[in-house]
Amino acid sequence: MVDIMAVEETNINTTIDRDGNVCISNDVVATIASIAAKSIDGVAGMFGSITGGFAELLGKKNPSKGVKVAITDREVKIDMFVIVEYGVKIPDVAWEIQEKTKNEVEAMTGLNVVAVNVNIEGVNTAKKEEPSEEPTQEMAEETTEE
Repeated sequence: MVDIMAVEETNINTTIDRDGNVCISNDVVATIASIAAKSIDGVAGMFGSITGGFAELLGKKNPSKGVKVAITDREVKIDMFVIVEYGVKIPDVAWEIQEKTKNEVEAMTGLNVVAVNVNIEGVNTAKKEEPSEEPTQEMAEETTEE
């Protein structure tokens, strides 16, 4: 004899999947893509538009800065505008951005990424300051007071 309750439970799950809709915003896809790109060695940051720059001046953080997304049906086209660190091999960094962005967006959204266009907008030449090993004036005063 077949257990009718078990059959009904599996049908409930499939009807929920068939009748429900999930809408993913362009901003969500852009945020995922931006985070994926920023995690790659050699990427200094994302290059935002003029309006994005004004928003940051007003104190609004824009996690999707430097990313433009176009979603049609279940396909996604992503344009990324990045700034790379000086000294990196730009083609290698761009390829890594494309691969990681495609994988992350597809894994998190279930959408098919058909293109990830990487636009290198600048090179970050600022060097990070390394702490000097010489004691500062404040450190010298602290040691003489003890």
